[in-house]
Amino acid sequence: MIECMQHNQKIIPEPKIIPDLEIIPIPAFEDNYIWLMHNGKHAIVVDPGDAAPVFNALQRANLSLSVILITHHHPDHIDGVAALLEKYPHAKIYAPKLEQYAFEHTPVGEPDVIYVQEFDLNFTVLDVSGHTIGHIAYYAEQADSNHLLFSGDVIFGAGCGRVPEGSYAPAYQSLQKLAALPKKTKVYCTHEYTLTNIQFALTLEPNNQALVERLSQTQKLRDLGRPSLPTTIAFELATNPYLRCNSHEIQTTLRAKNLDEFKIFFIIRKLKNNY
Repeated sequence: MIECMQHNQKIIPEPKIIPDLEIIPIPAFEDNYIWLMHNGKHAIVVDPGDAAPVFNALQRANLSLSVILITHHHPDHIDGVAALLEKYPHAKIYAPKLEQYAFEHTPVGEPDVIYVQEFDLNFTVLDVSGHTIGHIAYYAEQADSNHLLFSGDVIFGAGCGRVPEGSYAPAYQSLQKLAALPKKTKVYCTHEYTLTNIQFALTLEPNNQALVERLSQTQKLRDLGRPSLPTTIAFELATNPYLRCNSHEIQTTLRAKNLDEFKIFFIIRKLKNNY
């Protein structure tokens, strides 16, 4: 059974350790990751923009698709849904309540909680508008503190998504919401932008040793053909310029010592648009 509920409608089970849980990235297009979570039998897929690689992954591991989680409406995140439903018609789909979708789904938004019985796992829905007006993320707590965040295009490794629809203030507020999550939370972003983002971040904060080390680590991973993700909230707090608007070095580089952090965020995002 899978159900969506409000916090005040039902007692939510306590977080548990799920030892057999595995999360793997399925590469798609030029730089997308479709995240697949499974327990050896059932699978959850996040933002399937392309059905073919998902089919291949499910078939290789002999998995049944139980749930599809959608963070926002862009084609590279939803265009595989229709084909997946033809093969797995009983899969349950959750998608942002502030956006429109052609496929049947359960609309969700903060503070809804999705309980997936096959995994005995709760996903708390977070409203994180900015990249799109209705963008959401899915956050799950586990008892071993290895919490999970499927963040769509709100945050990336050392970066954040563009703001093509809404205003910059909600985008900034959404990042602050994610920054307040437990530091061990693993963040499953949907694009492999980390290397370029780090290179840009170093133009703002070249003396950040954590950022310098991350560049080396990420380059090694990419040279081996391995993903740079997932990241963690702690790692982003140390290296992501959009979460470091209070950095003295960033403020000095931008000559913006007298500006508030939101205005610094706005300047950084505008600079990155043309990087």
